Parts: sequence; structure tokens; C-alpha cells
Amino acid sequence: FSTAIAITEQPISISVPVGYSFVLRCRAQGCTSLQYQWFCQYQSDCRPIPGATNQDLPIIAEQTQLYTCRVNDLHRNAVFSDWVKVEVHQCVARGLPPRLWRGEPVIVLNPSEQRVEAGQPLQLQCAAMGVPAPSYQWYHNGNLLEQQKRKKLWITHTKVSDSGTYLCCASNSHGEHWTNAVDVHIGEQNQPTLLCCTSPGVSCKIALLVGNNHYQHHPNLMAPVRDVFELSRLLERLGFQVVSLLD
Repeated sequence: FSTAIAITEQPISISVPVGYSFVLRCRAQGCTSLQYQWFCQYQSDCRPIPGATNQDLPIIAEQTQLYTCRVNDLHRNAVFSDWVKVEVHQCVARGLPPRLWRGEPVIVLNPSEQRVEAGQPLQLQCAAMGVPAPSYQWYHNGNLLEQQKRKKLWITHTKVSDSGTYLCCASNSHGEHWTNAVDVHIGEQNQPTLLCCTSPGVSCKIALLVGNNHYQHHPNLMAPVRDVFELSRLLERLGFQVVSLLD
């Protein structure tokens, strides 16, 4: 007969405020009775958690740590669960997360506008809480960036074509939330973009686009984000200087 141990429910990573209470779960099946032992890792130190010998591990989030669970049977077979991360946000704005939070993504850090010389690196950063921990996807001028799926967007050597508007979507099984959109300017420093026309005889056409994505009593919409970017490209081809705003 088989003595293999199969983990049927892996623990999940979470991203939560300090003091948040949660239960990490691990479930397994085997041919004999099973024993559980949870481990945590902080920095480079991995150690068993005293008394953590149940399928469930109640935790109160105090600092960011990694966790895994070892499952063994009476034949000394053993397997480990996936490592999961409990990311703890020490400083969270007042009112976050919402009082009746179900674990949907909540943005706690928005990216900031950047001015970078061509050839220099670009880093944009965002962060979101969520249970499970959110996944991230960055967009540039409304186009999905296939390789940018982390909290930090990193471009080693920027090009002028990297200029534009960036934003990130944080999502998990409960929903999604978008960061603020920010402008990134690539080129020579101290040459700000002017939104006025000073050449004599040249007609100046400026278009202001405002897309509202967040509503107080309505689910977030996807269309305004895409519409603003598509309309801005169209108006630019028609000779407009475009100012795009979201929310």
C-alpha cells in the first residue's frame, strides 16, 4: 500500500495591517494518522513554532514572516506545505482596511510621478493589503506590461518611449483595486512639458479627459480607465495636447 502523504489544502499568503488576526490552514491525507508542525522564518532564521502542532495556526500579525507546515505519518514519511508569506503593513492610513473588510484588495501605497533621464533606471512602487495576498499587474498607457507583475515596476535602462501614464491593478479572489495613475517623464531634466502654445499664429488645442473609476455606492468600473487612454491617443493624433486625470 502507498504511504504517500498528500497535502489537500495549502496555506495562503496574506497581506494585512499590524494586529490583524488570521488562521493559517493546512490539510493533508495519508494512510496513517498524521502529525503537524508549523515553522516560521524571519530574516534567515527558520525555527519550529512551539506548540504549533495542529492543522490550524492562529496568528496575530506583528511582523512580516514566512510560514510552512511539516506533515509526517507513523512511517516517518514527511512533506512540507508551500512556504507562505504573512506581509504586515506597520503604517496604514486611518480607516483602512474598511470596518467590514472581507479581504478584497485595499491600496495602501500609490506610485508617485517620476522624472528620469533617458538611460537611467525607473522604479515605481505600490502596495495593497488583501486576503489572499493580491497579485499585481502594471499598465503603461492602458497597455498591459507582461513582465511587470510585482509591487515594484523596474526598468533598468529607460527610453523616451517609456514616458507616459502608469498604473497598477491589485487583485485576488475577492476583487480588484487600481492604484492612482501617475505620469512618468523620460528625457532631459529641467525641461518640463508645457501645456500652452506660444508660437504666433498657431492655434492651441488642449483636451482635458477625466475618467472616474471609483464610486462610493457602485462597484469599481474598468471602462473609464481604458476609455481615457484610448481617447487621449486619438486626440493627440488630431493635434490636441491632452491632460488625462483619473478619479
